Amino acid sequence: MKAKTALAWNLRLSVLYAAGIWTMIGSYSYYRYMYPKDPTPELLQHPEDRKQQVYLTAHSKTVITYKKDFVPYKTRIYNFLQSFSGKPGSGDGDK
Repeated sequence: MKAKTALAWNLRLSVLYAAGIWTMIGSYSYYRYMYPKDPTPELLQHPEDRKQQVYLTAHSKTVITYKKDFVPYKTRIYNFLQSFSGKPGSGDGDK
């Protein structure tokens, strides 16, 4: 392939890439302007039951109920990894 031909192909693909990027940016801007995001759902806390959270939107009501001894996955993974360290309080037991 000659250098002149390679430069021509480089220019063509650069123009194609630029057109695609600007089309994507324009589409995103159009949809953000025409269809704005709904406001965040309102969080209602029931004082009588601390283990329930209620999210209320214009079209739905979502109730999340947590179990009695619920431990988040992040904490479970952290405790599991800490058990390999052998440090005090890491859950090694009799070691």
